[in-house]
Amino acid sequence: MSLIKDIYSPAFYDRFAEVMLLTVPDFNKKEFIKQIFTDAFKTMEWKERMKHTTRVFHEFLPGDFPEAVILIEKIITQLRKQNTGEDSLAYIFLADYVEAYGLGDFKTSVKALEFITQFISCEFAVRPFILKYGNQMIDQMVLWSKHENYKVRRFSSEGSRPRLPWAMAIPALKKDPSPLLPLLENLKNDPSEFVRRSVANNLNDIAKDHPDIVLSIAKKWRGGSKETDAIIKQGSRTLLKQGHAQILEVYGLDGKNINVTNLEIATPKVKIGDSVEFSFNITNENDSKRTVRLEYGIYYQKSKGHLARKVFKISEKEYEAGAKIKVSRKQSFRLITTRTFYPGLHQLSIIVNGEEKVNLDFEITND
Repeated sequence: MSLIKDIYSPAFYDRFAEVMLLTVPDFNKKEFIKQIFTDAFKTMEWKERMKHTTRVFHEFLPGDFPEAVILIEKIITQLRKQNTGEDSLAYIFLADYVEAYGLGDFKTSVKALEFITQFISCEFAVRPFILKYGNQMIDQMVLWSKHENYKVRRFSSEGSRPRLPWAMAIPALKKDPSPLLPLLENLKNDPSEFVRRSVANNLNDIAKDHPDIVLSIAKKWRGGSKETDAIIKQGSRTLLKQGHAQILEVYGLDGKNINVTNLEIATPKVKIGDSVEFSFNITNENDSKRTVRLEYGIYYQKSKGHLARKVFKISEKEYEAGAKIKVSRKQSFRLITTRTFYPGLHQLSIIVNGEEKVNLDFEITND
């Protein structure tokens, strides 16, 4: 399996250099390739290679930032003529160029971000501009939320997320997300699902710090359309996993008389790399059908000896009165780079409409 860093291959740079030959005056392809493939290049990981590409690219563009942006637009136009690179992660250095060299030129950078994000997303590159220019940048993103191009509209939402994964945080927006609300309002009925998913992710970010704001939006938007209902449901996913009482009430999720029985863990001792396997029965003992959001929680052993819960969704559907269903699941403890497993006591819980009904212990072992 190839590594993500390998997108920056000799073939990639050769193709890109050919495009620069057509667009950049006096471009020296041989020197460009030489500066890319330094002795350190082989040991660089993906982000290092991307940043390195940005720096080398800069050496072959004019030192004047507005002039450089004109050439970047020509390069993108040529790439499109060749039907090459659209939405390709390898070209994210074009967005990174604006972040690295345009932070002091707001007007030119705004123009560049708007153009480049239609080729490769600038959601990471815009973050330093939000930090530096604050509401001036957010006001621009509100304008972009009405842009004719769906990629620009999506960029306005995704780039302004308070907690965008893998990106620098925006403390001011975590503290006060109110400047984002006009932007999200503009996009709540967007015709593009790509855009609407970003709106939901932005709401979910906000919910982690300001659940009451998202609760208010959910009540205001709910019932507007099928698409808007999907946005607020997805945007409320963290609150639903937390069993937030008011959001559960919005969706009519009440665990009364919905009972869990016969919880069994088939693998009470689980070796790291294997899975915990379990089953249980769920019964709707109400006189009418009920919507049931069914989840399970794993209480993971942490490095300091405490347990921390992570919630996993099983289903959300209607159960007829008296319905009784057996559910079987398993949860992997296969080693992955984003999670460390610690041997010792763990717990499994079954959650119905935000309410933990039953739990059992199991053990994780090294062998």
